[in-house]
Formats: sequence, structure tokens, C-alpha cells
Amino acid sequence: MPKGHHDIGGEPAGPIDQTDHVLSDWEIVADAVNQALGAKGVKRTDEMRRAREQMDSETYKSMTYYERWVASIETILIEKKLLTREEIDRKQAEFE
Repeated sequence: MPKGHHDIGGEPAGPIDQTDHVLSDWEIVADAVNQALGAKGVKRTDEMRRAREQMDSETYKSMTYYERWVASIETILIEKKLLTREEIDRKQAEFE
């Protein structure tokens, strides 16, 4: 089975940055939304993993950890018909 773009185990990626990462406000909110959706049974860990694994390679590599979470949550909410892409885009535009 070929490795996916998300599977970088064993590759020479260089040293691991072990410095503390102070989370920004939006990353804290992303974590809270993820936890709340999980607690309510809206999404499962395996769904999040599948959504990340199905991203195209360039998109996956261009995103940060929490950006991947948000994109995965969006995918799941759209798949389950809880939100539409248009609703998400409209709300995002309000914040920008």
C-alpha cells in the first residue's frame, strides 16, 4: 500500500521543533469546536482522519495543524448536511 501525503513517518524530516507553541485565539476556538462536536456525537476521530487523508497533497502541505482540523470539520459538516459550503463561506466573509 503506498504511503499517503499525510504519512511522513520514517522520512528524514529533520529535527523535531520541541519549543512551546502558544496557541492563538482561533486555534483555541478550533480545539473547542472540535471537542464540542465530538462530545455531541456530530463527528468522530476516524472521520477527522479520513477528511485529512482525502485532502489533496498540496492543500494538506500548505496548511497548519489547526487549519487542517478546521478544513476537516467543514468537510464533515457539509457531508452530514449540517451546513452548506455557501453558509460557511458567507459566515467567513462576515469575519473578514
